[in-house]
Formats: sequence, structure tokens, C-alpha cells
Amino acid sequence: MSQDLTPEMKKQLAARVNYYREMGIHDFYRQHVAEGTQVMAKPPAEAVPVVAAPSSSLFETPLPVIQDKPAALNLIREDIGDCTRCRLHKGRNKLVFGVGNVNADLMFIGEGPGADEDAQGEPFVGRAGQLLNNMISAMGLKREDVYIANVVKCRPPGNRTPEKDECDVCSPFLMRQIEVIQPKVIVALGAVAAKNLLAINDSMANLRGRWYDFKGARLAVTYHPAYLLRDPRQKKETWKDLQMVMKYLGLTAPAKAQE
Repeated sequence: MSQDLTPEMKKQLAARVNYYREMGIHDFYRQHVAEGTQVMAKPPAEAVPVVAAPSSSLFETPLPVIQDKPAALNLIREDIGDCTRCRLHKGRNKLVFGVGNVNADLMFIGEGPGADEDAQGEPFVGRAGQLLNNMISAMGLKREDVYIANVVKCRPPGNRTPEKDECDVCSPFLMRQIEVIQPKVIVALGAVAAKNLLAINDSMANLRGRWYDFKGARLAVTYHPAYLLRDPRQKKETWKDLQMVMKYLGLTAPAKAQE
């Protein structure tokens, strides 16, 4: 196969491999396609489209079962330590690692801590966190049933959007958290989380409303609760995304949420 690649294709492939290595991903495989076979997208069995995310093909082999998840997460936290790997540590009060059920089927991932999270050391505890709690309750779950984390673990100054190099530094730790939790579904909250997880630079309108295969899980994209506080009109669209997740997980909304 390598002899069929042009120099430009080889350059692009090398850049892609380096990107995944920076994300903490080191194992790859190549899918064999018989000569003359035309590769076409197979329509999904369900109505919602399923898209293969750029990293999905790297994880065809099931991840090993981790017996002691709390210990594995503690090891990741110890590896992070009193992190000074990027500029975000300079204004940090508390590092925000992640919280929730280590055996959760559902994992929510946001972009980074805000002021309340920085003060308490726990993700999504401010106004956006209260809205996320309401979203979780509307799905028929409790906050303690899911696992919650962020792309970056230190608060960006003034709650600005995390920059690419900051996300690149923190992403490998997040990937390890995902590998330990092994959720059935990941919900990326907002464009920053979606673009960093999927390595796709696209609008929320195009990223939403479909499934992505990601590290042995299904990944869905919806609006960040902080954005919903600024634009409540998008709550109906977010509920559509959550209903897609609920259908996949076999969840039933409480009667009040269905009204």
C-alpha cells in the first residue's frame, strides 16, 4: 500500500499519526479492502446517522476490562500531579479532574472549569452545572449515575475558550479517563469538546443530530449548558439530542419531563 501513496499523501498520513500520538493514542491498525472493492457508507439500522470519527478506526479491538477503576483513575490523577504543563496553571485555584460513577454508561465532557469549578475542584457546579443536573434528571438519571469531565482541567482566564495547545496538553489525560470509564455513550457539550474529541472543525449545526463511533463508545454532540443559559431557545434542540441518547441507552424520561 505504501508504494501507492504520493509524497503529499505520505506527508498527510504522517501529520495525522503525529496528531494521534500527541493525543496519547499509539495503537493503529489498517483495514484490508480487497482490490477492486468499492467502499461505500453503509446505511445505519436506525434513523440517526452514525459517522466514523477520525479516531474511531483505531479502537476496533475492545478495550481491556479494568477491574479497579477507582485505582486507575487515581493513577491518572497522580500522573497529572500539581500540573504546570501549560499556562493555565498560573491562574488556577484547584485542578478539576472529573467526578461521578466510575461504571457509568453515560459520560458528559465539557470544555473547561469556570469560576465555581475552580473554587470547588469539581466540574459543572455553577449555574451551568445546575442546568446540566436538570438535563440529567430529565433523562431519568441522577448526577451520581454519570461521569463528568472537561477537555482542560484548569480554568482559562476570564472563562475564555481554551486554546489548541492547552487542549493538546490535557487531552491525553482525558483520553485515559475515557478508557478507564468505558462509557457506552459520550455527550460532548459544546463546540470545543466536540472538535477536540472528534478532530473535526465544523459547525454545531453539522456536528449535532448524529452518532459518532469513538473509542468503543457512541458519541453525540449537543450545546454546552453555559450556552443554553445565554440562548434558552436552543433548549428544545438540546432535548432532541438527549432523547437520541436516551433511546440508545433505553432510558425513559420521568412523566414531568415528558409534559
